[in-house]
Amino acid sequence: MKHTQPSHLTATVLRSVLLLVAFVWGISLQAQRAAVYAVAFYNVENLFDIVDDPDNPGDDEFLPTGPYQWTQEKYEQKLDNIAKVISELARETCPAGPAIIGISEIENRKVVEDLLERPAIRNMGLKLIHYDSPDRRGIDVGLIYNPRLFTLDHAFPHPTIFPGKDYFKTRDILEVTGTLAGEPFTVLVNHWPSRYGGGKSAPNRNNSARIVRELCDSMRAADPARKIVVMGDLNDDPKDDSCAKVLGATRKQKGTPFEGYFNATWPLYDAGICTLWYQDVACLYDQQIISANLLPKHTKGLRFWKAEVFNPPYLLQQTGKNKGYPKRSFVNSNWQNGFSDHLPTITYFIKDIK
Repeated sequence: MKHTQPSHLTATVLRSVLLLVAFVWGISLQAQRAAVYAVAFYNVENLFDIVDDPDNPGDDEFLPTGPYQWTQEKYEQKLDNIAKVISELARETCPAGPAIIGISEIENRKVVEDLLERPAIRNMGLKLIHYDSPDRRGIDVGLIYNPRLFTLDHAFPHPTIFPGKDYFKTRDILEVTGTLAGEPFTVLVNHWPSRYGGGKSAPNRNNSARIVRELCDSMRAADPARKIVVMGDLNDDPKDDSCAKVLGATRKQKGTPFEGYFNATWPLYDAGICTLWYQDVACLYDQQIISANLLPKHTKGLRFWKAEVFNPPYLLQQTGKNKGYPKRSFVNSNWQNGFSDHLPTITYFIKDIK
């Protein structure tokens, strides 16, 4: 049989395939030499129990007699749905799931305790941090963590005070400090003031951003080695003044100075990826912003790898005028056995294994 030499095109394709194989093999080897840690945030949308709290008029809608006809059966189904999401976060990369998960729109500590007892996540061994805040709707932020991955040092809430105004009743900023991958690590969980009132509400979020920036700068001045993740439902997009100017979270890693902060979710926003639809506009309010000492150019220790929005098909409406929107528990007051009007975000960090 006559043998022929491969064509120029065939040789080019062969070289490309070999280079791709070598590249993937290199990534595989790198992954074997590094441990990966995930940090997540999820606005679980109105996680209320069915018990009337006389000190919290904000829970009146979520009672059996309220407009949502909130029953024990619906409550438990909501818990199961949220637990399913948590059980699947980051699993493809981190077999144990996220080390830390910030959460918002929870009524009280009890609803999170109930959540952690659902079968899908009961055996994960997650621990809870929660403080009651003075929010007018009676919703708080909180944090759950895996104690095998994150060692807690301390946690406390920072009230959001607005200069020149009477006390503005909104969610506290939750600070949780400990050790991740052997390094000092702090998370600030946020749920900034809503957009109710349109443009007049922007100063409220700007003020929250100012408080967060002051907290971060203060912690880093006291401990330059401390690495920080600011997470939450900020009710603004990455490009908005509160995030980009007041907090000073940058768009690209390259231009972020060592003393600065990089918005790890801004590239997702630029790519058209969203976490919710607000007034029929795609938005990315659920953000994660990291101190620059987590960037690879500034550290050889625990460092940022990538960010993503967790958006499997089951979390999205598959039909109707809201196709592609997050599948929430209710449409108007009609129960549809969904999850939340927000999608979770995840940041991944790596540390070399010596």
